[in-house]
Amino acid sequence: MNKKESFEAIKEIIEEVKTAMLVTNTDDGKLRSRPMQTAELDDDFSIYFFTSKTSEKVIEIQKDQVVNLAYASPKRSEYLSISGKANTINDREKMKELWKPILKAWYPDGLDDPNLTLLQVIPENAEFWDTSSNKLIQLFEIGKALLTKNRYSGGEHEKVVL
Repeated sequence: MNKKESFEAIKEIIEEVKTAMLVTNTDDGKLRSRPMQTAELDDDFSIYFFTSKTSEKVIEIQKDQVVNLAYASPKRSEYLSISGKANTINDREKMKELWKPILKAWYPDGLDDPNLTLLQVIPENAEFWDTSSNKLIQLFEIGKALLTKNRYSGGEHEKVVL
């Protein structure tokens, strides 16, 4: 799969799932994850989320920019893991472009909230799994693997350096 095809596969999963588990590193070396609603995946592969400047995730990212994003759609049998670096950007024009009214549930002051910021994740590596082929075909392939004592491949799996 070339880079453009990989980007399209990644984009499709992100647009379908929308919510990522953002994993950061804490001061004591532990991993911490929390759900984040994706605001955008742009053509340069940057992924954006709205957040508060005073949130723990932002404080953790200021100390260690390395993050992981995990997207999962068990219903569609699609999974995506993205490793990269995160930072905050205070680009009001970008915020206006990405703003959706539902975000007022978390940010009642909307774009006037002085603590509102964008979290930008710049991916370095991605890995995705797509086992979304027809369930009957999957069952056949699993049965074949059991009978032949060969390993079931599990569908498409791709590692991408971005």
